[in-house]
Amino acid sequence: MKSKLFKLFFFFFIALQIQAQELLPFVENYNKSDYQGDNQIWNVAQGNDKAMYFANNHYLLRYDGVVWEKYSLPNKTIIRSILIEGDRIYSGSYKEFGYWFREKGKMKYVSITRNLRLFDEKDNEEIWKIFRFNGSLYFQSFNDVFIYDGKHIKKIKFPFLISYCFVVDSSLYVASVNKGLFRMNGSKISNPKGWDILKNTVVHAIEKYKGKTYIFTQKKGVFIAENGGLIPWKNPLNETLKANGINVAKFIKNNKLVVGTGNKGVYIYDFNNQTYKNIDRNNVLMNNSVLCIGFDKEEDLWLGLDNGIAHVEINSPISFFYDNSGILGSVYSVATTNKGYLIASNHGIFEFNSGNFKMLSNTQGQGWNITKIGNKYIIGHNDGTFCYENGVLSKINNISGGWNLSKSMINDTYFQSTYSGILVYDDVSQLTANKMINDLSKPIKYVAQNKKNEIWAADNYRGLYRVQFDDHYKTKKIENITQQSKIKNDFGVKIFEFRDEILFLINNVWYTFNAISNKLEENELFNTNFKNISDVVAIDQDHFIVLQEGILYHIYAHDNKFVWNIIQEKYYKGKLINENLRIFRSQNHYLMNLDDGFISLQLEYQNKQNKGVRVEAHNNDELLANDEKIKHNTELRINVISGIYGASKPNLFYQINKGKNYIPISNGAIVLNNLSSGSHSVVIFKHDGANYDKVSSFDFRVAQPWYFSFWMILLYLLIIGAVLFFYYKWNKLRYIQKLKLQAEELKHQREILEMELKAENELNVQEYEKHILELELQTKSSEVAGKSLSIAKQSEMIDNIQNILNSEKDFNKLKSEIRKAIKINEVNKHEWEIFETNLNQIHNEFIINLSKKFPNLTPKDIKLCVYLKMNLSSKEIAPMMNISFRGVELHRYRLRKKLNLTQDENLSKFLLTV
Repeated sequence: MKSKLFKLFFFFFIALQIQAQELLPFVENYNKSDYQGDNQIWNVAQGNDKAMYFANNHYLLRYDGVVWEKYSLPNKTIIRSILIEGDRIYSGSYKEFGYWFREKGKMKYVSITRNLRLFDEKDNEEIWKIFRFNGSLYFQSFNDVFIYDGKHIKKIKFPFLISYCFVVDSSLYVASVNKGLFRMNGSKISNPKGWDILKNTVVHAIEKYKGKTYIFTQKKGVFIAENGGLIPWKNPLNETLKANGINVAKFIKNNKLVVGTGNKGVYIYDFNNQTYKNIDRNNVLMNNSVLCIGFDKEEDLWLGLDNGIAHVEINSPISFFYDNSGILGSVYSVATTNKGYLIASNHGIFEFNSGNFKMLSNTQGQGWNITKIGNKYIIGHNDGTFCYENGVLSKINNISGGWNLSKSMINDTYFQSTYSGILVYDDVSQLTANKMINDLSKPIKYVAQNKKNEIWAADNYRGLYRVQFDDHYKTKKIENITQQSKIKNDFGVKIFEFRDEILFLINNVWYTFNAISNKLEENELFNTNFKNISDVVAIDQDHFIVLQEGILYHIYAHDNKFVWNIIQEKYYKGKLINENLRIFRSQNHYLMNLDDGFISLQLEYQNKQNKGVRVEAHNNDELLANDEKIKHNTELRINVISGIYGASKPNLFYQINKGKNYIPISNGAIVLNNLSSGSHSVVIFKHDGANYDKVSSFDFRVAQPWYFSFWMILLYLLIIGAVLFFYYKWNKLRYIQKLKLQAEELKHQREILEMELKAENELNVQEYEKHILELELQTKSSEVAGKSLSIAKQSEMIDNIQNILNSEKDFNKLKSEIRKAIKINEVNKHEWEIFETNLNQIHNEFIINLSKKFPNLTPKDIKLCVYLKMNLSSKEIAPMMNISFRGVELHRYRLRKKLNLTQDENLSKFLLTV
């Protein structure tokens, strides 16, 4: 219960009339953080270079639309006034005036009063105004006027304190602080008759308009000079101006008056319809105290504030409705009424009238769309559909979410897309008698019809449907055309009615329906002319809006040709409501919704973008000429300056080194880093949405890196030479060392060779001695063999004697024969000893090994083994051992036992293995 009461109280509070703001021109505010200067702006003017100049206390500010620059006087005094003539910017300050000029991208100052004793030491004079009159420059302070003819300076001192001087036609007026207004004639002054009302007040402006002289005072309002006297300006705005204090005033083109006040911002009065607009801190101005007014070449307004600067596009074809309170919320649709506006927002439906708006009862919540049919306004709302007529709101139905309402191309039937399908309104006079298209119960965002008994419906999420029905709207067939056409990415389909044709925008590609193939096919005309389009909204048969890469373009269609007009991004940046861009046409202008209000654009709006851009390139804070060289690995900043600050500011892109991509220029500056050495070219293009037109270019060269400079290359050559020299020396040293090592190695090899030769000689000697020994051994073997033969002969002799004994019977003869045989075969004892010695030497190793293995062998056993190793038979061994044959066999038997041989083992073979 408490919650309901709170809601009722809240919406009752909103329903009360809340002060709001009419359509206002676009305002760009610049604060101290933007221009890095002081608070007050005392004077503003545009130079011949199209840059804006500002007197900002201690600084002269310069702004070319891209970069802010600030300069201070040599004596650091406050700059109160400026005047621009030609290439000179005259400035006035404390006991000082002179002029500035631009050289190499910087402002230079020349003092006119230097070394001249124009000011008394006791004076506290500041130059508050500079103007030209009768060919001379006038520098005005609060007490004096200094007249400068280009060579000489004349000083005129007034007997009273003055505020400002004003040139009106051929007359010069001097306004005192409390003695009224005076006309100046040479060095003489006089008070005009009938103007005594201006005494004790400060005159801040005198302007001529349609032959009448308007005098603007600080606290008494505006007076008009008529019939030799002054009469108050008979306008309700005059009382408002009195209350807020006039600081400055100017008449501008289109019969308008601009008045800057002390505490209520600026008033723009239109003499054509006798209405005014107030721009102050309550809407878009960031400060209410206006100190000065200036104009640019587009005749737009520049305000110098007590704290900051404001650029007001009073001549722009675009106007704005702001809601700074946040009560209105995000605007989803807006329509004009006889008394004001009807607004659908996410907070509800609001009625705007006479500078006030209120929420219509029972409409709180999300409002989607407002469509005007005759005198009726059909409002799609989250809670249903409403009809607003003659100030009365009524509910048509309770079907939620009326996104869009579209009229059939073939009759007066209207189709409404909702959260749950499509509603049909056959008779506008009976809106409650509506019908629902059955079998399509899904959220539909867009509907269109160009053929009887058939409509096109785009799903809120994905898919395009072709719905066919009978005369009573009973569904006959529903086809998913994007599926049939095999379009995979069919999210967010948009339906666009262009003249008598229906087009479909799907994933940045334009399609039309081919009834023969029953499929979608790409539309050549639109795909050729409108690329990368993410949204499209119709205004009328020949006008529509497209959104291309975040930029809005107003398109005028003439036959099959399209004229593009860019709508500057600054007007809506970050304020468009995605997928909910809506247009309402009203006579010669149209309204477009934003998330904090809406904008109004002229239907015949043509943005003739300026082509005359100027390029300034800076490297290390130095201005570069075209085709100049910059150091390697330094930043190059190219400022692309159009001199246009308002709606006609061109949309600029650039290409570098004839690349294929067009790169957008952000905030008028191109910043290039990491550039390679050599020549480079930057070409600037103006883009109207369809074409890229070249408007300027800049060529430059990047120097070789420092490590490739002439001196560095020379250093490299010296280093390489030094390295080669030391390398040569080092190689030579190494070669000498190598020769020494080779000599030592040769010496060492020679020594080794000598040692080897010596060893080889010793080895040869040993071999020789061994050979001698072998020869001796062979000799001894021969001797042994001889002895063996001798022994064999003795045996033979014995056998012969035996035979003699057996055959001879004559004893003497026998005796003689025996003696003869013995003498022939007599064995020499010495030869026997030699035989045994040689035998032992020959078989010395064998005897040693045999004695070690079988230590129990006797010398006779060893002698037998030697004979057996010599492969002698028992018969040959018997006489050599002086034993019988049987004795040898018996000795052999015993030897086998001592050698532990079996019966199967051969004794002689065994001995060969020892």
